[in-house]
Amino acid sequence: MSNWVVVLIAVLLVLIALGLSIRIVKQYEKGVLFRLGQLRGTREPGLRIIIPLVDVLHRISLRIVTLPIQSQGIITRDNVSVDVSAVAYYRVVDAVKSVLAIENVREAIDQIAQTTLRKVVGQHTLDEILAETDRINVDIRQNLDSTTAVWGVEVTVVELKDIQLPESMKRAMARQAEAEREKRAKIIAAEGEHLAAAALGEASDIMMAHPLALQLRNLQTLVELGVDKNTTVVFPAPLMSTIGELGTFLARETAAAAAHARADAEDSDPSYSADPIPPKVD
Repeated sequence: MSNWVVVLIAVLLVLIALGLSIRIVKQYEKGVLFRLGQLRGTREPGLRIIIPLVDVLHRISLRIVTLPIQSQGIITRDNVSVDVSAVAYYRVVDAVKSVLAIENVREAIDQIAQTTLRKVVGQHTLDEILAETDRINVDIRQNLDSTTAVWGVEVTVVELKDIQLPESMKRAMARQAEAEREKRAKIIAAEGEHLAAAALGEASDIMMAHPLALQLRNLQTLVELGVDKNTTVVFPAPLMSTIGELGTFLARETAAAAAHARADAEDSDPSYSADPIPPKVD
């Protein structure tokens, strides 16, 4: 029985040793090997054997990591207080540097990203922050890259995620936008009036050269009014020409009435003369 116990203990020790010796480096990882505290290089993905209690293998992920940058209270260059949050994407490009140069890569990048966000955004005015977001994103990424390159980390993308404005600034911007829209509306209306006046001027010139065109236009207006089945029809007529024609008609009627009265008087009294004979003067 003692021999079986020894064999069992030996097998258990071998299994324990294998468990402590075998390491699996995944495809998206790279292993950094230390032997008695000294760097012994990197290990590629796959099954790797190390010396228990002597070797230490750090597995470093090479995948892109998403890092939310919490909202930062920032005063812009034109003294406007805003809260800006962002998101950064980074990946390890040098596994050895990421182990030797920095203790905690994620924590370090989080802190430097917050500081860089406040620094870069604070150098711009509010209008630039709202209108030139892409350029600010590039500036933040370049500033982060210059710091994290010595850590073996590459910052691939930085995007401003949310910009919170004070309520007073929101109201001021709303009034500004409303005034801008009113200005554009007035300009468009004035341009429309200008074009309409020019077109009406050309139309009036044509109608003056061709009076029949005005009559055709009046008939078209009557047709348009008749569609609604109105009981009262307001017919547009040229005011000045109508007054002139009315005066001519009244003068003609007056002259005809006077001639008729003269003819009746001559028929009733042959000695009647419409033109009185002036008295003789001695």
